[in-house]
Amino acid sequence: MREDKVYKLKKALYGLKQAPRAWYDRIDAYLSRLGFEKRLSEPTLYVKKSKDKTLLIVSMYLDNLLVTGSKGDLIKEFKAQMQEVFDMTDLGIMTYFFGMEVNQSDQGIFISQHAFALKILNKFCMANCKSVSTPLAQGEKLANFGNQERVDEKEYRSLVGCLLYLTATRPDFMHVVSLLSRFMHCCNTTYFKAVKSTLRYVKGTLKFGVMFKKGSELKSVGYSDRDWVGSIDDMKSTSGYFFTLGLGVFCWSSKKQQTVARSTVEVEYIAAAAAINQAIWLIKLLCDLNEEQLGPTEIMVDNQLAVSIAKNLVFHGKTKHFKIKFHFVREAE
Repeated sequence: MREDKVYKLKKALYGLKQAPRAWYDRIDAYLSRLGFEKRLSEPTLYVKKSKDKTLLIVSMYLDNLLVTGSKGDLIKEFKAQMQEVFDMTDLGIMTYFFGMEVNQSDQGIFISQHAFALKILNKFCMANCKSVSTPLAQGEKLANFGNQERVDEKEYRSLVGCLLYLTATRPDFMHVVSLLSRFMHCCNTTYFKAVKSTLRYVKGTLKFGVMFKKGSELKSVGYSDRDWVGSIDDMKSTSGYFFTLGLGVFCWSSKKQQTVARSTVEVEYIAAAAAINQAIWLIKLLCDLNEEQLGPTEIMVDNQLAVSIAKNLVFHGKTKHFKIKFHFVREAE
């Protein structure tokens, strides 16, 4: 090789930023040749159909593929086709996936992160701690108090990051982790004590997870709620929602709102808009997964005035300052 020449590699090197893209382009092209269609709702979801009947569904995360289908023979044939081209290992029925333990039985599917939760407790020397019944002390308000003693930000960020990953199967403390994540840049003894309290709650609820029971009807229903000025530092509130499919919760979120609301009605209206925005995407995703929602998706809101504003097309004096983007709630009615 000459030192004064620049050579173009025809192969992606492992570890470079171009490698994931090169892998995605290759697997995308191959799945397309096999008759799969990439879904618009999720770019890593591929569906193979025949005469409007779903045959195979492939969900891809990095170089890991989850495969399901209408017949076992079709799944075996697909695995054989993949192993002819790619160096792959068949792990059988899914029991573990990126820290999530999947237990499939006649009663349904139970997903948890028991082993990962234990790993967190051991990592932060909390394996033998005393458990508590709530993830955060009742009535406790977290704010940026400048006179508090600072703590190791690296450890705090690592702890909150672990808890955030744990919320993949634990919606019960999603809101608390959302609050704690707001102080990554200015953590002090108060926040560190609060995050340790959340760990104590995890210690007492190690066996918690998400259960999907068998049911005749898989209808999606959404629920939205909010707090009121949960962020004392900037006087902003928090939106929260979750969705059920049949008898199980499968989607949830807790996020600080981007604007300061002037009333509880406005906060509730903004929270409902966030839930509806998610519902629109979920409807498309479920349709791609052969679980089309035949009727409208209901969004439960516990504020009658917010519901009235959504149904009333007249702008009142107390609602005329609402941002236009939130009023698509009325179109979803």
